[in-house]
Amino acid sequence: MLIAVPLMIVPLVFYNAVMLGSGVPAFAGVIMTVPMLSGAIWTMTLGDLVILSALVALFFEVLKATLSNRGSLMNHMLSMLVFIAFLVEFLLVREAATQLFFSLMVIAFIDVVAGFTISNRAAGRDVSIGL
Repeated sequence: MLIAVPLMIVPLVFYNAVMLGSGVPAFAGVIMTVPMLSGAIWTMTLGDLVILSALVALFFEVLKATLSNRGSLMNHMLSMLVFIAFLVEFLLVREAATQLFFSLMVIAFIDVVAGFTISNRAAGRDVSIGL
């Protein structure tokens, strides 16, 4: 039943842990800098890392949506609850009214829509009509 747990809950919990621990400006903290051949310096912040982890979670959620088993329906329902948690927090919590959190919320919305769409298309292909 572990497959039913939506992975988008990880960025939500991480954002809230950092937000409650040290505040929203902590996401602007530089994790690493890489000098490029062009002479520019590429920097990765904690906020960039959170977005990257959310995109990786979205990829695995899309892969899970292609499965047709009992956990799929539970995963879709829990993914919807995670999106609702993002939406409510974005609207009601002052520290969540950031571009980073909005981007995470949009990724969670794409997870919900893609999950329902992909599983619906896959279920349509599973139906076979015997002639």
